Amino acid sequence: MAIRERLSGNEAVSYAIRQVNPDVMPAFPITPSTEIPQFISQYVANGQIDTIFVPVESEHSAMSASIGSEAAGARTITATSSCGLALMWEMLYVAASCRLPIVLACINRALSGPININNDHSDSMGARDAGWIQIYAENAQEAYDNYIMSFRIGEHKDVLLPVMACQDGFITSHAVDNITLLEDEKVKAFVGEYKPEKCLLNPAEALSVGPYDTVHYYMEHKKQQAVAMHNAKKVILDVAKEYEELTGRKYGFIEEYKMEDAEYAMVIIGSSAGTAKDAVDELRAQGVKAGLIKVRVYRPFPGEEIAAALKNVKAVAIMDKAESFSDIGGPLGADVRASMFGVCNNVKAINFVYGLGGRDVKVDDIKCAFGKLEEVVKTDAIPTGYQYLGVRE
Repeated sequence: MAIRERLSGNEAVSYAIRQVNPDVMPAFPITPSTEIPQFISQYVANGQIDTIFVPVESEHSAMSASIGSEAAGARTITATSSCGLALMWEMLYVAASCRLPIVLACINRALSGPININNDHSDSMGARDAGWIQIYAENAQEAYDNYIMSFRIGEHKDVLLPVMACQDGFITSHAVDNITLLEDEKVKAFVGEYKPEKCLLNPAEALSVGPYDTVHYYMEHKKQQAVAMHNAKKVILDVAKEYEELTGRKYGFIEEYKMEDAEYAMVIIGSSAGTAKDAVDELRAQGVKAGLIKVRVYRPFPGEEIAAALKNVKAVAIMDKAESFSDIGGPLGADVRASMFGVCNNVKAINFVYGLGGRDVKVDDIKCAFGKLEEVVKTDAIPTGYQYLGVRE
């Protein structure tokens, strides 16, 4: 029987880690992910799990140790935020290219500088092309569920890629929410034992990890990574279907909210989707046919699914909680617009950057964005470039 509890997002992920009982966790504390290694070290000290907790001197070392232990054949996890993820940068690419299914809890926080400890998506968005699967949570329940599913996805023989399970710092990670947990034995049965086909501790087979890749092989190995990321799309849906049968909670690449007859839509990631749903409800009550698409899986990018959901709307607001400094918009804006090309040619699109460094986004802010969509449709004049939402001019 399911367990009803009140937990923060960090507590929920830590609870899932205890249930999975991974082999190794190298980690270095950084706000707002610090609670996760803190909880795990307590579980270890109390004898609740037999995970080997490795306290390291930096986040670069945390990912380096994760690569070593995963390559040896141990199920390995870590957690970080912001500048900690940035310090891992070099090793993120190594983990992905070595096809090591490490699971990383990324508690999204703004990257310096200036120094800021609050939420936006600049950390994980900066790592979007490192070869990691990226899954984002709206709330603590999704953070818990996504984390459990991440092992099955990354460790699948057709994938073998690391997974970044993301949630918004403080907004989700520290806010206490009602949550439904699975029993320990059900989680263990769902995730299963980790049995890598190839690992350094297999005495029957010689294996080299992280060798120099000459010009004769590098492109072929990159193509193999690309194929694995493509394969992940089917695996993500298969795992989600099995998880739905176990829990009753349904997950896909995206979540469509009141999109059936929507004329104006918004595409958004993370905890802000909850605020946007409230705005959509208020607009619907006022007779505005508003709808929402929440992106759950960002890598591999669900371009076809988003384009199909948008093809009948008049205009769409694409919401980026990260600035890419491209002078044409944010990363989500670029990916959504590319996906719309040739499919949604009659749909007008505005890219908004919002919420940087923890700037609050309110229902009225979201309604303002929808108001700009109505204005664009009415005047047939799409503003050039992209717009900041909620900034003081």
